[in-house]
Amino acid sequence: MDETSTENERPSAAANIADGWQRFEEPLWKTLVRNVGIAAAVGAVLALSRRRLSSVGLFTLLALWFTLGGHYVEVMFLNVVRGQWPKRRSTQVIARLAVWFVGGCVLFLGMSITARLLSIHSLDHRALWIGGGLLIGIELVVHLLGLFRRRPNFYEAARG
Repeated sequence: MDETSTENERPSAAANIADGWQRFEEPLWKTLVRNVGIAAAVGAVLALSRRRLSSVGLFTLLALWFTLGGHYVEVMFLNVVRGQWPKRRSTQVIARLAVWFVGGCVLFLGMSITARLLSIHSLDHRALWIGGGLLIGIELVVHLLGLFRRRPNFYEAARG
């Protein structure tokens, strides 16, 4: 999950200028500060809502699967998948949603295995589609925030 998924795009030596796509690049420290901060906030809310303050760290770890992992799912779309598909808007939207869905399923599996290994809670890893839907929902909200902040985002591209 990352509200700056496209806002920091800038040309680089690896940019595929011929296709018109710019490679997404961001300093690692910036990615970590933002996504660990979001995960910590989610972890704190979950721990408070369950009245288990000692579990903040564990819930934060689980939330990292979707904050940091979701960021890298989006980066994979921007830097790898996007250029492999025709530039037609409808094709790009379908490809992006598919990447988010599959990425969310993988992240949910990782989160459920982590939860089981740490004896936090036994998540039903057979319901991977929940993770796919969750990541799509998170990304749509995050990109909506980008739209409100007048940053490049999923919705703005729909107008172009």
